[in-house]
Amino acid sequence: MSRERKKSVARDWVEALIVAFIIAMIIRAFVLQAYRIPSSSMEDTLLKGDHLLATKYTYGLTIPFTTKKLWGADKVPNRGDIIIFTFPVNHSMDFVKRVIALPDETIEIRDKQVYIDGLPYKTGSEKYTDPFVLNQGQGKVRDNYGPVTVKPGHVFVMGDNRDQSYDSRFWGQVPLEYIKGKAFIIYFSWTSSKPWIRFERIGNLIR
Repeated sequence: MSRERKKSVARDWVEALIVAFIIAMIIRAFVLQAYRIPSSSMEDTLLKGDHLLATKYTYGLTIPFTTKKLWGADKVPNRGDIIIFTFPVNHSMDFVKRVIALPDETIEIRDKQVYIDGLPYKTGSEKYTDPFVLNQGQGKVRDNYGPVTVKPGHVFVMGDNRDQSYDSRFWGQVPLEYIKGKAFIIYFSWTSSKPWIRFERIGNLIR
């Protein structure tokens, strides 16, 4: 192969890799993004070690590396949606939680039971690991909270593993513009104990 031909082939490969990289970045920024579940706060819906894909366009498009949106800044998710959002307390972190209360709704928790506008609400996915009800100290808001009205342009989120979740009960409500996407599908899952790969979870849609 001539030197000129080798240069042409190398240039073709470089151009193909650049195009592939640009396409991958566009998909990551505006279509799908991968996330890893690092804790047990969403058990048993999402387990520690689950790797999931989230749609980036469901609630509008977020400008990469910011909390600002190109459009859809006022798009309100449905109650029960599992969302990925910028953690309001630390913008370098993303959290995954379930939407419980919507703008202008009043949420209250009494002895672990959630009430929305005075009516009991269950997702069907909640899990409790502590039989005790906390009524004092820093842990009080875990089991008894509010009533608090969700501010316009915000949602109230909680983890499905209610006794082991650091969520809106502790640090407040999530601005709509901080929502980055909706959890869609588990594409890989692993655990530190044998068998290491949880094949039965791969491909599961997230609800």
